[in-house]
Amino acid sequence: MTIEKLKLIINGSNNIVFFGGAGVSTESNIPDFRSTTGLYTTSKKSKYPPEYMLSHTCYERDTEDFFEFYKTKMVYTEAKPNLAHIALAKLEEQGKLKAIVTQNIDGLHQMAGSKNVLELHGSVHRNYCEKCHKFFPLEYILRSSLVPICDICGGIVKPDVVLYEEGLDMNILNKSIEYIKNADVLIVGGTSLTVYPAAGLLEYYRGNKLILINKSETQYDNKALLTFNSSIGETLSKIL
Repeated sequence: MTIEKLKLIINGSNNIVFFGGAGVSTESNIPDFRSTTGLYTTSKKSKYPPEYMLSHTCYERDTEDFFEFYKTKMVYTEAKPNLAHIALAKLEEQGKLKAIVTQNIDGLHQMAGSKNVLELHGSVHRNYCEKCHKFFPLEYILRSSLVPICDICGGIVKPDVVLYEEGLDMNILNKSIEYIKNADVLIVGGTSLTVYPAAGLLEYYRGNKLILINKSETQYDNKALLTFNSSIGETLSKIL
């Protein structure tokens, strides 16, 4: 069985890296972007398309609209870690998993207990004043009536998330590349591998144990040692 092969691979390695996308959090009832129930589909009747609402241009020009969309569509305070988050935290605790590289901004990996999480697109839980750089928790953003304003200097408090038209944090990106480059086993889950530059990270993997877990096919399926078109949480829980 394929799951037995995965168990053998996991048991035989202490240098595993997990690279995950939106599909990791859909099992925690956080919508993804491109599926039939995803953000891009359900937000078509919005004032502007979601690509614009999540852009730096929108943040600059239509700040109130940006924050209204952000608070209602990008933040899910009720979400809890699912079986995938919990399994990955256990693998790290066992000394097998060295890093999680994630495209998600929800902080659920940390909530599950994972320590070494590289957030390519930032986190809703970090927010900074653009003028004085004071830190604010997510609650401050959600409590603000319209645009969150710094209580010290009056600057706008911006979520530390990467918007369209903004570049990735090079420090996080370079660390992610190093972990993937040196990994013995690379498990990729919940991502269609179509969004760059994140999808391009797989090109840095030098090993021969690429594991793909995604409900639909990806362009890397033919390069993988094992592929699972199934639930990430269920698949990973079976190996523990």
